[in-house]
Amino acid sequence: MDFDQTDAYLRRIGAERPAAPTTRALHDLHLAHLRAVPFENLSIHLDEDIELTEESLVAKVVGAHRGGFCYELNGAFAALLTALGFEVNLMQARVYDASGHPGIPYDHLALRVRTSDGGDWLADVGFGTHSHFPLLFGERGDQSDPGGTFRITETPEGDLDVSRDGKLQYVADLRPRALGDFTSGAWWHRTSPRSHFTQSLVCSLLTDAGRITLSGRTLTTTTDGERHTVELATDADVLDAYAAHFGIVLKQVPHVKKTAYPSGSAGPS
Repeated sequence: MDFDQTDAYLRRIGAERPAAPTTRALHDLHLAHLRAVPFENLSIHLDEDIELTEESLVAKVVGAHRGGFCYELNGAFAALLTALGFEVNLMQARVYDASGHPGIPYDHLALRVRTSDGGDWLADVGFGTHSHFPLLFGERGDQSDPGGTFRITETPEGDLDVSRDGKLQYVADLRPRALGDFTSGAWWHRTSPRSHFTQSLVCSLLTDAGRITLSGRTLTTTTDGERHTVELATDADVLDAYAAHFGIVLKQVPHVKKTAYPSGSAGPS
């Protein structure tokens, strides 16, 4: 990213260019990103390509004023941070399911970020409901955050478990990765009937008072812990909601597709 592209990205998230890649700057950028760029999987259901290159991801988030899922959001955020002078490593992680089993390799993309004042942080703007601020990478006790109480613990294999409010979220491999390494994981989540991204629609954004989420025709607003749900009646209402609440202008309403694999078929793995 050049200077002008970096400035455009900063305008997209409503952030000032930091004077230096400090811990305070990282915290401010992390929160600004979560409040400006939605976590969404609409491309999967709109037949839009998802290309894991820095140029493509920045063009989607900044130029097209869209969001994305983990590979896109953390991939684009890594490009911004690198352009601003932060030291960034991409890490592959496996997301725990409801029964406590980790998912596929390259299930998730998270970031290890080092700042100029000696900070070492786990940054993640692509996990949906997660920490509002980066987590201190070397801390093994509880870390309080507006998004919950988080803890990073080492596994016997040398990886890191990340938990929120006592529940395991994902296990991260410490080895640095390249953006292209996540192509297989992104493809699986875009195509497999076993991926929750192919089974549902989501567009969600952190707000000053809580969160707003549009899932299909259901618009849920959480304000100071209170949830309010509205069922949108028409396609026009849905398109208006995407534009009004998320800044996403669509020509058509996305709909969850039927599985591409015959009943009983395992599909890709």
